[in-house]
Amino acid sequence: MTDSHLTGDPIDILTEHITRKGLRMTRQRRLIAEVMMATDGHVNIDQLYGEVRKRDPNVGYATIYRTLKLLTDAGLAVSANFGDGPVRFEAAINRHHHDHLICRQCGTIIEFECEEIEALQERVCADNNFRMTDHRMEIYGVCASCS
Repeated sequence: MTDSHLTGDPIDILTEHITRKGLRMTRQRRLIAEVMMATDGHVNIDQLYGEVRKRDPNVGYATIYRTLKLLTDAGLAVSANFGDGPVRFEAAINRHHHDHLICRQCGTIIEFECEEIEALQERVCADNNFRMTDHRMEIYGVCASCS
């Protein structure tokens, strides 16, 4: 289960998803999707709003919120609440599955991949006759800088 995310052109995937919902791909939705897909790491809606508004100051907060919902519904972005305030989003396309270490003091998020953990999770599912469709692991603690 190391690569459960979509692959391909995110704009094409979003356009298809939006069309199925009876909506249309607008210039603003395209811009928001492009900025989100180019964002590395985890951003909250305010950070994304700031980045989008640098390119088009006419894009409203509500449009960004609704487009983020479309992106997550289409599987192009994932949301996470790391317990430190606002929900954060990250692009989920053309990326390998990864897990997170979250520092409770400074909020640093460290992404990691561990095949042994993945194999153990798959074995636990098999031992319990359980079909995994997705998962996420978040480990909370204190980073080296804060220790």
